[in-house]
Amino acid sequence: MSLTVLFSYILLGFTLAAPIGPVNSARLDKGIKNGFWHAWIVGVGSMIADGFFMLFVYLGMVQFLEVPIVQIFLWLFGAFVLIYSGVEGLVKLHSITLADNRGKDSLVSCFLIGFMMSISSPLSILFWLGIYGSVLAKTAQTYGTEQLLIYSAMIFLGLALWDILVAALTNGLRRFLTVTSLKFISITSCLSLIGFGLFFGYQGIYALFG
Repeated sequence: MSLTVLFSYILLGFTLAAPIGPVNSARLDKGIKNGFWHAWIVGVGSMIADGFFMLFVYLGMVQFLEVPIVQIFLWLFGAFVLIYSGVEGLVKLHSITLADNRGKDSLVSCFLIGFMMSISSPLSILFWLGIYGSVLAKTAQTYGTEQLLIYSAMIFLGLALWDILVAALTNGLRRFLTVTSLKFISITSCLSLIGFGLFFGYQGIYALFG
């Protein structure tokens, strides 16, 4: 087993986690407002959801996720989670301060935000079915099936490293921010969540009636 190959799978997991989406928007928002642990725990919730998707693909249970009514439910439920989170963040804008805002959001709520955003996101499901499914097929063809778990663990390690990096960056950036910039970042993040939510809702309604 080559260290270069292992590193390539870690890098794959790292890059898979990097694109800006609902979870990364929430992670940045919680981290900048509350600190390292809040950003990190959002990512942990998301990673556990990702782990479920990886397990589903690994065990060949993707047929369940391809059922139309399941997909419609996930689109609509994902829309609700994202829009609710975005609106809630906008409502709480007035409470943002530099002095006492840190730690206002509980770690449990941050974990649930990360988990629910990922587990209810059809984009995440399609992403993991497409990317991870093809990675499994390629790995099995090239290296055999006995090492699939090891390479899957390396992908998961890459996800964890991205989570730690983002949490550290948001914690370091906070000291340079003002109340105005904090509110601007929060508004941008919340509008991003609402935008993703509206897109999910449109897809769900279109699948239901279209």
